[in-house]
Amino acid sequence: MKKLLAVIMSVAIVLTIGGFALSRNNETEISIAPAYSGNSEETIESMEMEFEVAEERAIEASENPVSDNKGNAFGYVVVTDTIPADGKTDVADAIQALIDANPNRTIYFPDGIYLISHPIYTPADPQKSVDLQLSNYAIIRASSDFEGEALVILGGKDAKNDTHTVGSNYALEGGILDGSGKTNGVVIAGGRETAIRQVSIKHTVVGIHVKYGANSGSSDADINDVNIIGTGGTDSIGLVVEGWDNTFTNMRIGNVFVGVLIKTSANALTNIHPLYYSDYTDYENSAGFVDEGGNNIYNFCYSDQFANAFVTTGGVSSIYDNCFCYWYSEAGHREVAFKAERFNSVVDNLRCGFRYDTRDNNHVLVTEKTGGTGEFDTILVENHKVASSRHNLYKEGSIYSFFAKLFS
Repeated sequence: MKKLLAVIMSVAIVLTIGGFALSRNNETEISIAPAYSGNSEETIESMEMEFEVAEERAIEASENPVSDNKGNAFGYVVVTDTIPADGKTDVADAIQALIDANPNRTIYFPDGIYLISHPIYTPADPQKSVDLQLSNYAIIRASSDFEGEALVILGGKDAKNDTHTVGSNYALEGGILDGSGKTNGVVIAGGRETAIRQVSIKHTVVGIHVKYGANSGSSDADINDVNIIGTGGTDSIGLVVEGWDNTFTNMRIGNVFVGVLIKTSANALTNIHPLYYSDYTDYENSAGFVDEGGNNIYNFCYSDQFANAFVTTGGVSSIYDNCFCYWYSEAGHREVAFKAERFNSVVDNLRCGFRYDTRDNNHVLVTEKTGGTGEFDTILVENHKVASSRHNLYKEGSIYSFFAKLFS
């Protein structure tokens, strides 16, 4: 009997303290005034306009070719010296022959449209590898009869796991890749320390796919300053990562169903901004970031209008620092900041911009299983009312967090 009374008293104390803690938790969950959401729409319009301007310049260059002195001045292999960039001729075989014949050289693509019917492969072997450099208004475009996995497959031939031999840095830089809605943009299939810089990728099912790396899974890729526009279908993904140890910086991704899908660990993502503006088919399963590998770091990443902003599967844990999620369209009905099978991640300074008209169906956290050792530290919430208080169990320093971890 005494034991029963002790249990009852303990429960009463916990509930009392918990109620007090809940009232105190407003210190780490802050309601803020709604912010202007036009910035996201302006970003979408800006991306589309940039592509339109580039398209016009590329067409003009293809119809009225002019000499490009940059390539010759730097000693590059200039594609248009031997290959037309008229947007009509299939130049896939010719470009591949040029790559194969010029190991350890920079292959330079002046303004124009390079129509290809199958992928272009670069060697992984550093004794044969090349650097593909496109001018601002050079477009590599999939033809109507294109067949193959992607427009460009980096490290797709002459496999090698070698960073010691002097050679090219396996880079793709500049210009536009246009999948014409038929294929993927870029695949990193092999090699080490591959770089993709300042490239715009549009009308692709998958924008960039980093495959299992040559070094026991490690691909060591560095990808930065890339814009991606997908096809808008439920199979369209901006970035897929299956190799370890990569860095992704300054990327805008639009018109995809999933912005970023990470299947591995030891990846660092900084200032990645996926935007959802498709037709809302199966919208409730759309996601800005999906993490299946865990042990990744997200800094200043921004999920924009996806039903689920950040998703983790299988109880994996990652670190999210100064990240954002916003909703502004009336088309969606359920808004989830974090969705996890079991919540084990660490989230610092999360800002959630829920819509006021969906406040009864807004969630800071949705989990499939109870328990977990995750933690929220400071959550700033627009339109403060949310559908559940599950996230309170994981607030740093709260009585709820203490008991959730104690009994998990």
